[in-house]
Amino acid sequence: MQTVFLDHQTFSPNLDLSSLNDSVDNLTLYATTTSEQVVARCVDAEVILTNKVQLTDELLRQLPKLKLICITATGVNNVDIKAAKALNIAVTNVSGYAKNSVAQYVFAQLLSYFSQIEHHNNNCQKGLWQNNATFCLHGNGSDELAGKSIAIVGYGALGKKVADIAHAFDMQVLIAERPNADCIRPNRVAFLAAIAQADIVSLHCPETPETRGIFNAEVFQKMKPNAVLINTARGALINNHDLLNALNNKQLACAILDVLEQEPPPKDHMLLAAQSHKLKITAHIAWASQQAQQALINLVAANITAFKQGLRTNRVD
Repeated sequence: MQTVFLDHQTFSPNLDLSSLNDSVDNLTLYATTTSEQVVARCVDAEVILTNKVQLTDELLRQLPKLKLICITATGVNNVDIKAAKALNIAVTNVSGYAKNSVAQYVFAQLLSYFSQIEHHNNNCQKGLWQNNATFCLHGNGSDELAGKSIAIVGYGALGKKVADIAHAFDMQVLIAERPNADCIRPNRVAFLAAIAQADIVSLHCPETPETRGIFNAEVFQKMKPNAVLINTARGALINNHDLLNALNNKQLACAILDVLEQEPPPKDHMLLAAQSHKLKITAHIAWASQQAQQALINLVAANITAFKQGLRTNRVD
């Protein structure tokens, strides 16, 4: 099967692609691809791999040989699934590959924040301990995770892994129900009630019309003023303007963001321009441990093999 990977540069360059090569006849890699380049590059393709490249109805209708689209991610927003189904093009995604990587990122950030690791390292680098009168230089001190409550918004593989680790730290785990839910499922807490109780809120839900902008002024007003918000899901879950206002008005203590609503962001993005010490931003890397990326590639290869065998493994069409 002639296969084209449209945006291979979204992955580390030193991944082992042998599983992909074994599952197809010919694999062509493109670092990045614009929408204007899709048809020319894929006119003979039977399989397309895409991470973030948009595949619209208009583009799909110009690819008569296409049989399978492999989304190399969990989210499927970049492919017109309805159009693909109408054209008898199968679509698959992958999930579960990044649960360890994302959970590790979440707790790396939380431990750094509550243990004030960078601050204490800097105290020694500045010579403050060496000139201290006692054996212990407290500086800004530290705070334990034990006993704190963490609200998890989105309880799939990622949210469950974060919950497992939180329990190991003797934290109280609050599994938030969907916003505006008619009923509360067993072992869950109403969305706003969970947000109001939480010392930490960790986001792991998909971006949908229902979740877009759910963290807005109303929700921030419910949060504890010493609460920490951490988002490793999708940037569009948060209203940026309302977040900045909440931070500036001391409605929450800190926001840790690994995602923004536009990626890569413009140079003048309002959150990056704010340069607030209450705001920590990383470049969508929580998912991207070497092990997680390799697992993802291997899952994509398995999806292709399953498709060739007539199986509907990880189909989203």
